[in-house]
Amino acid sequence: MKLADRTLDITMRKLVQGFNNRMYPYITRRVDQDVVFLNWGYEDAPPMGIPLEPADEPNRYPIQLYHCTATQSGELAGKRVLEVGCGHGGGASYLTRALDPASYVGLDMNRAGIEFCRRRHQLPGLEFVQGDAQNLPFPRESFDAVINIESSHCYPHFDRFLGEVERVLRPGGVFLYADVRHRLQCEGWDAALASVPGLRVVSCREINVEVMRGIELNSARWRAAMDSVAPRLLRRLADKATPTPEAELYRKMESGQSSYRIYCLSKTA
Repeated sequence: MKLADRTLDITMRKLVQGFNNRMYPYITRRVDQDVVFLNWGYEDAPPMGIPLEPADEPNRYPIQLYHCTATQSGELAGKRVLEVGCGHGGGASYLTRALDPASYVGLDMNRAGIEFCRRRHQLPGLEFVQGDAQNLPFPRESFDAVINIESSHCYPHFDRFLGEVERVLRPGGVFLYADVRHRLQCEGWDAALASVPGLRVVSCREINVEVMRGIELNSARWRAAMDSVAPRLLRRLADKATPTPEAELYRKMESGQSSYRIYCLSKTA
């Protein structure tokens, strides 16, 4: 990426991060306590059909995105796991209960969101920490796995985030990762992932179709959540950002302008 393009990209990401730093606390304060997932969702064909507790069933499609991301390299049982960008903690809670890690830490910049998580998800071995993805507050080699879903596109300095992931992973640890980029950004995206000393890309696949299917099946739940959040004056803006088949984010995946991908990276010994 040319220097001018890189500077513009960082500037735009800073603007997005500044907006998100105001928007997400606002959402946290207004949503129902049952809104514990903020991702777009995922469904295979035929359906994944993973067994869920009755209380988890309403969140099946966001849960399935977590499940397929977190299980790319096998089981998490007995491992120390960090999730960067944990949102409202639904994924952290599900993975702690379903995959039996030794410990699970959810980190997010949104202080109100972390307070929400601490109230809503009280499980042995699960804790929540407020902090910056680009400056993780943990010692070197603290975790066996780092999970990051649908938030890295907001980080102004993506390279710093990747360096922090490598730093906190133990040798042989894995980075389990899902996010979306505009098609024109994908070459730089792949180059950034491939250039981190100590991290090796093990697998990558595009999951546009599966995420679009998840959006279709989960759209009614998202609409209901946003109806309680967005004031009338902001409803049109909220509709554009809400993951439904009518939204711009869906149309961009459908047309191929955007690429939603799932990655597994490993830290070399």
